[in-house]
Amino acid sequence: MVFTEQHELIRKLARDFAQKELTPDILDQVEETGVFPKEILNKMGKAGFFGIKIPKELGGTGADTRAYVIVMEEIARVSAVASLYVSSPNSLSGGPLQLSGTPEQLEKYLRPVVTGEKILAFALTEPGAGSDAAGMTTTAVADGDYYVLNGRKTFITMAPFSDFAIVYAKTDMTKGAKGITAFIVDMTLEGVSCGKPEHKMGLIGCGTSDIILENVRVHKSDILGEMNQGFINAMKTLDIGRIGVAAQSIGVAQAALDETIKYAKERKQFGKRIADFQGISFMIAEMATKLEAAKQLLYEAAYKKDTNQNTTMAASMAKWFASEACNEICAKAVQIHGGYGYMKEYRVERLYRDCRVFTIYEGTSQVQQMVIAGQLLKK
Repeated sequence: MVFTEQHELIRKLARDFAQKELTPDILDQVEETGVFPKEILNKMGKAGFFGIKIPKELGGTGADTRAYVIVMEEIARVSAVASLYVSSPNSLSGGPLQLSGTPEQLEKYLRPVVTGEKILAFALTEPGAGSDAAGMTTTAVADGDYYVLNGRKTFITMAPFSDFAIVYAKTDMTKGAKGITAFIVDMTLEGVSCGKPEHKMGLIGCGTSDIILENVRVHKSDILGEMNQGFINAMKTLDIGRIGVAAQSIGVAQAALDETIKYAKERKQFGKRIADFQGISFMIAEMATKLEAAKQLLYEAAYKKDTNQNTTMAASMAKWFASEACNEICAKAVQIHGGYGYMKEYRVERLYRDCRVFTIYEGTSQVQQMVIAGQLLKK
């Protein structure tokens, strides 16, 4: 995939920002406290990262999907958790609004997210409805000019500190996936609460929790899109979300490869560099090749999105392959580092933990296989 000069300038901007602002000391502090510095988020907002693919008329940069992928890749290469803050407004949380929002909703809810003033969450998953999103039990019942929402969402990224959430609920329990509607929920409304933040294996510094809805009254003006069309909105949103996870994956995988090459050249055993042992060098060759293949799948999916082609299968292929490859690459990085790779003082330990969820969230690898097969074998 050939990128334009503008794309390469964006890459330089993101890379320079990440190297300058996301220092090892700051990232160690995030890991220890579980809190991502607000001043860094403000700088990310001013750099335009939160609106990289949002139209200029809404305060965004107005760039394309390839630019978004580049920013995600470069930020994730230094800090996977930082890339979550870039992903959300451009992808899962901002995506539903871009797809279905009215001009008034876009102005009220998306613009402040693009600038970093507000934070928006994407609330689809439930305790009993993960891969089977259509099996959700959260309900929305009409009551005059309002809908009354009841239910529980789980594993919601940024929920503990979000200002708003895109919540999917059943408005017709008899229609399954065709009875789901999307709502924009103000997190300060009476009846909205969050569960305790989850203690996660990785991606420390971006809170994840349940959202509990108890007789929450949401005005009809905050219905997002058409009634009973919420599932379609969610699935279209996940196309770009999966492209984002693939970008995270190649960023983290690149970091793991970089660390491994450096270590293999420095570490000596039996009187020579471990890089000079064929067993080690072949592992590194495999890591680099799988990473390059993942990049090509990702860039092709981004290009298809930019040229208004159907990206459902391409996005799932990129997400599946890149996330699995990233996990393999990070595992090999730890293995090549030996005992040191298991210690928190070495960066590959964190990379290994951070990447594990990439094959799980926004559709497991098995769900991606279902999507790909479904596209290939549909009648």
